[in-house]
Amino acid sequence: MGLAANPIPAVALLLSLLAAATTPPVSAKLKNFTITYDDFNSNTHKLRFIGSDSSAGKGALQLTVDEVNSTPPSTNNSGRVLYHRPFKLWEGQNDSDRVASFSTSFLVNLNRESSFPTPGEGLTFVVAPDHNLPPNSFGGYLGLTNAATDGHASNQIIAIELDTFQEPWDPDANHVGLNINSVISNKNTSLIPELVSRNATDNYFNLWIEYDGINKFIAVYMAQQELQADPQPPRPINPILSSYLELRGIVSQNSYFGFSASTGNAAELNCVLRWYMTVEYYPDEKWVNIGLIIGIPTVLVLLTALVGLVYYFRKRWLWQRTDRQMSGKVKSMPGMQREYQYRDLQKATNNFDKAMKLGQGGYGVVYKGKLANQKDLEAAVDQDLVVAVKMFSRESLKGQEDFFQELTIINQLRHKYLVPLLGWCHNHGKLLLVYDYMPNGSLDKHLFGDANNTPLSWNLRHKIVTGVASALHYLHNEYEKRVIHRDVKASNIMLDAEFNPKLGDFGLARALDYKKTSYMEAKGVAGTWGYMAPEYVFTGKATEQSDVYAFGAVLLEVVCGRRPRTQIDTYPLLVDWVWALHHEGQLLKAVDGRLGEDYDAEEAQRFLLLGLACSHPTASERPKTQEIVLMLSGSVPVPYVPPFKPAYMALSVAMGNEGSSSQATTTNSTSFTTADHYGSGSAPVAINPEIQHP
Repeated sequence: MGLAANPIPAVALLLSLLAAATTPPVSAKLKNFTITYDDFNSNTHKLRFIGSDSSAGKGALQLTVDEVNSTPPSTNNSGRVLYHRPFKLWEGQNDSDRVASFSTSFLVNLNRESSFPTPGEGLTFVVAPDHNLPPNSFGGYLGLTNAATDGHASNQIIAIELDTFQEPWDPDANHVGLNINSVISNKNTSLIPELVSRNATDNYFNLWIEYDGINKFIAVYMAQQELQADPQPPRPINPILSSYLELRGIVSQNSYFGFSASTGNAAELNCVLRWYMTVEYYPDEKWVNIGLIIGIPTVLVLLTALVGLVYYFRKRWLWQRTDRQMSGKVKSMPGMQREYQYRDLQKATNNFDKAMKLGQGGYGVVYKGKLANQKDLEAAVDQDLVVAVKMFSRESLKGQEDFFQELTIINQLRHKYLVPLLGWCHNHGKLLLVYDYMPNGSLDKHLFGDANNTPLSWNLRHKIVTGVASALHYLHNEYEKRVIHRDVKASNIMLDAEFNPKLGDFGLARALDYKKTSYMEAKGVAGTWGYMAPEYVFTGKATEQSDVYAFGAVLLEVVCGRRPRTQIDTYPLLVDWVWALHHEGQLLKAVDGRLGEDYDAEEAQRFLLLGLACSHPTASERPKTQEIVLMLSGSVPVPYVPPFKPAYMALSVAMGNEGSSSQATTTNSTSFTTADHYGSGSAPVAINPEIQHP
């Protein structure tokens, strides 16, 4: 018991003995390793294909789905291909110690898919710490990072990007860049000719990347090349990009080499046809000196076993302590729902089987489960209960904060159009919430799922948007505190057996005292592109008006059957297209074509105008939720909507510093969101407030 209750001193003693017993001699000399792939028709067993979108075929590495031969073209892909083994790049931690050098050349083909007006997104050569592909790394994240991790030092990556789509952080849609732990390049160079042209034969480029581990310097060379040309052509004299680069402290000491790529709403072929590489590395030789120190070689094995045992007991002790603290905190909350046992939820979900997975977001994974022999109070009998179990993906302190924040808010909310909470579980470090199961899934799956599905009728669409408006009005005005949801979107609107809407996912929601009107994160903002109001992105402050903006985006996509970030003709956003139709007096052209004539024209006109009113770039011009409920029913008219989309007036103040001086600047609200062209089902994004968005 003493070991389990206070294992730290024992761990420290054992680790010190182990370190003393296994101190290695002076570092061995550097060795060289060569990778050669003249094509990828065979012998690819030493490559690791990471993510379901990467493969080898037709003599090339297909980093994303083969768009040219995919019908319809597959969008929002990401993938990595890495050499199977890591290379140790340095020994010691002194800056004066040299780092291993490497030199690589490869031939790439970035071929635009003809049905898209623009190519996207690009390909990278990457040095990575492991064989993992970050979730939601499609679109502008190039298979490198995602919205939650971009810019974090824990990524431990460097990459040379060939970027073919202009994001807000990019100089243009055709450049090469040096990226360190982020898709925002530390240095970049615009390219001529274009990486992706309309002529498929112009899209072959040979690249050379050379890193000098002595002088800590990287250089990138590039040349256009015919496919049948010399497989190892001479390198150009002058680099297109070069920079000082200290790998130590950025990448992992043992790192993998390879490629990553992604597509967004536009598709392109991202493939590597040839790859040659020579890398220096330090051999990871193992030395065992314990016999010289103690004289009993078996002691090393015993020490290792003891360390493992102490680690197990310490982790178990921390779990038990955290479980007691969290359970006591949760149980003290008034009106708290029942506590479920972890083993019961594990059994209900078939040990959290992937086949039971309903969805995944930035805060966790949701599984379908069946709890046997649950008491039905209305029927007065025991019967199986189908539930949705949300398992928080992070078992850290932050994960506990997310869990408790969502539980605190949703436990006290009672409304017919909110997803009802049934209970919770905190056991062995696992954090779970149990919700009522919604058999018809989420709204976005009915709007944008299988094209063979019967489209939602107009009456159901009317019922859904009025229900969501009612739920939002309850959160803003009828609950004892003002609740700002911060992530109202189609994928967070669930549908029960009768297609009644249930607003869910309160992972970003915050409850405010009525004397407060806004909420601001300590670091950046959180939400989903296309649903975030411009003032929220610029100031970081979430308000009732920013929730109304998100509702406006939902209202437009329900009526139009298109995602908020859909490019239509020359308009990069759905709201811009609808506003243009309003100016032309042809607003009903925006109605989902799958409805045919089977809709109420007067209601559709009113809903579209209300969607534009809620999407007004100026927060004070948007209607309140109580007005929205009445406008949807036709009880009061929709406010005047100008024929042209107004410009957004942004104040150039430091985010979160209301007391500083400011100067008014006019920013067109269209450019504010054109950067994002990922699918609307993406996980919530976290934005660094230091990044300037257009």
